[in-house]
Amino acid sequence: MSRRVVITGVGCLTPLGNSVKESWSNLLNSKKCLTSIQDLPNFADMYEPYLNHLPKDLKVGKCKPFDYDSIENLFNKQDNRRLSISMKNSIVTTYMALKQAKLLKLSNNTENPLEWIDSIDPLKVSTSIGTGLPAINEIFQESISMSLKNKKPSPMFIPKILSNMIAGSVSIKFNAQGPSQNTSTACATANNSIIDGFNNIKNNYSNVAIVGATEESLHPLTIAGFHRLKSLSTTSNSRPFDADRDGFVISEGTGVMILEELEHAKRRISQSDLNVKILAELVSCGMSSDAYHITSPMEHGEGAQRSIEMALSNGNIASSDIDYINAHATSTPVGDQAELFAISKILEKQNSLKDLYVSSNKGAMGHLLGASGLVESIFTIMTLVTGNISHTLNLQNELTLPISSSISNKIHLVKHKPIQLESIKYAITNSFGFGGVNTSLLFKKWEE
Repeated sequence: MSRRVVITGVGCLTPLGNSVKESWSNLLNSKKCLTSIQDLPNFADMYEPYLNHLPKDLKVGKCKPFDYDSIENLFNKQDNRRLSISMKNSIVTTYMALKQAKLLKLSNNTENPLEWIDSIDPLKVSTSIGTGLPAINEIFQESISMSLKNKKPSPMFIPKILSNMIAGSVSIKFNAQGPSQNTSTACATANNSIIDGFNNIKNNYSNVAIVGATEESLHPLTIAGFHRLKSLSTTSNSRPFDADRDGFVISEGTGVMILEELEHAKRRISQSDLNVKILAELVSCGMSSDAYHITSPMEHGEGAQRSIEMALSNGNIASSDIDYINAHATSTPVGDQAELFAISKILEKQNSLKDLYVSSNKGAMGHLLGASGLVESIFTIMTLVTGNISHTLNLQNELTLPISSSISNKIHLVKHKPIQLESIKYAITNSFGFGGVNTSLLFKKWEE
């Protein structure tokens, strides 16, 4: 019997807020969350010396500081010395998601006061958490210290910069003894992490999968690098699908979802009074590679089209069944156009006459790089739960393509304000990355 995969918990830290509830509310209410670098607490030390390498009037998507001590029993004294910010944020968001999924309980063990509820086998809990970029700040600071001051690196330097230690720190903290994986596929990282967890459950490696992604790369070296690539908006204005878009706004954030095998979740629901809820179903996934260019997608979105078509085919779903696409759309000239081409060709190929709603969350929160797809998947799930489709902030002058009017009239770029669609059933979220990585996830509204 095929093993189906559902979502039972979510958690995130984003420039929009330090919880799913706050982030989702601010997204729907057009909350402006970008911060001028002059207003960052470390501006004088970190940014001011390098201003000539950065865009003028630079704004970034900075998360609010999180009070780690506010979650009792989560971190000990050793954690503050051993864990990077990315690790701590991944642990915090995992805790949020596990708490919503009702998978944790307090124990009498002072060394590890949080443990799984009795019905969970730790051997069947997998962890897949990725990051797009390594710990740039840690590498930069240790390099400066060693080269200019001839200091020895910290004994924690290597563990802090190893990308797999993000997943490792989460699996250690929560005693998840199933497969532990790290994925790094640029801006497709989060979706690939979700796909890893999805496959772990499908292949019976796990019954519960912690899947996540984190990005903590707001640093002048990273920003200067993207600026040299001409990827960043010159006005720090993220305008997905707008004719005047000129690049993305760089942001940070972390998100985690709890995937669970359906029958495993149903048993928990029937055997407890904990009010466990299934939020949505992850039906299928699609992946492809452009095999074309190191940074640019194929002009007409052929790789993205294959990824979306694979998700539809694997889920045995027609394009006419899809109500909403949460687009990757980062506000770059070529990328947004290629994705819209891919979407239009799928509708044309299947001769779909149904209205399709499309929006991008990056207008509001900027581009979280490797973490984007995870946060956007959470927002897609919230869309299925609430029937609210979020709008693309800053979209005024819509991008137009040389496609037939019968197709273009069916693609509705949601702008100005959210829309309510009570009948929504299926939604896709896309994430694409440098190197031509394309990923698509097909979610379904949960129905008993």
